[in-house]
Amino acid sequence: MESFMRDEAGPARQAGIGVVCPFDMALDRELWRWMPGDVSLYFTRTPFLDEPVSLELAEDVSDDRNVQAAARNLSAVGPKVMAYACTSGSFVNGVAGARRISKVMEAASSAQGVSTSEALLEALNYLGVSRVVVITPYVAELTLRLGDFLEEAGHAVVSQAGLGLGGGIWEVPYRTTSELIRAADVPEADVVFISCTNLPTYDIIAPLERELGKPVLSANQVTAWAALARLGKAAVGPGQRLLAGSDGGD
Repeated sequence: MESFMRDEAGPARQAGIGVVCPFDMALDRELWRWMPGDVSLYFTRTPFLDEPVSLELAEDVSDDRNVQAAARNLSAVGPKVMAYACTSGSFVNGVAGARRISKVMEAASSAQGVSTSEALLEALNYLGVSRVVVITPYVAELTLRLGDFLEEAGHAVVSQAGLGLGGGIWEVPYRTTSELIRAADVPEADVVFISCTNLPTYDIIAPLERELGKPVLSANQVTAWAALARLGKAAVGPGQRLLAGSDGGD
């Protein structure tokens, strides 16, 4: 009976992170892999759009009204942090655009906001790196816009490569992404960034860092890391340099 009464208290309280992501996000499970056991993710998606991945789509999925509505829906479950988990949607309108998304989420809730592209800049600054190899699944125009965003923020794009995809990004195998990175890496680069929260990366980050001898960051990794940091918690990613020194990075 005593054991039953303890169980009646219910599960341990979770810290919550709300995640606003595009309608075609297929990697919810990947973001969960960075989470410690006492953190829950609450996902919602922007409205469906019948468009290929492009500059136009990036602008549409970051529409203020849609982000505001998604954040208001998430506010019902009381997350302490809200993350806008889309790289292109948060870099397409420059550094000010990335920050505006966070402000829109914060205005619709009582949570702290962070967008993927803001998280990227925070990770680069945290690691003290600035010469970036940009890897994307995007068409060329969108890849170039990411370079513009990084350069506006004071970083140098020393090499870039994209897969030219207009859809199905979550289906790209690790091998394809790893080969693209190896081909694009150059000695003068001090970091690699793999863009798109819909591109799988979790299992290749640490092996590539050992192989290339430099940090490898990915969109979902930096989003999880920055959101958790706002909760005062460490991400779970064994061997990943961004997480080194935290409980989850060893």
